[in-house]
Amino acid sequence: MPFELTTASNGQFRFSLRTAEGDTLLNSETYVQKASAQNGIESVQSNSGNEARYDRLTASDGRAYFNLKAGNGQVIGTSPMFATEAARDAAVAATMTEGSSTRIDDKT
Repeated sequence: MPFELTTASNGQFRFSLRTAEGDTLLNSETYVQKASAQNGIESVQSNSGNEARYDRLTASDGRAYFNLKAGNGQVIGTSPMFATEAARDAAVAATMTEGSSTRIDDKT
């Protein structure tokens, strides 16, 4: 299931974009309201196909990751850390493909 909508331990909502194998491509921030998390999913669906919306970054420990941003520059989601830039770039490519999915596993 590409998108997974869950409730965090503090009662807030978050979503993840996953591969068909269940690997995480992208995690959202937490949202107070479920509707806001659903809007975040819609933002991923509309922005994930745009190469310019990705910031490819390197953490202080050298691991690679990316942020997906909306048109206004706000971060929609952040990837997990990857050991190599090539692994990060493969995850960006997968996010560009999977991010438009309308399949949502609502676990709230």
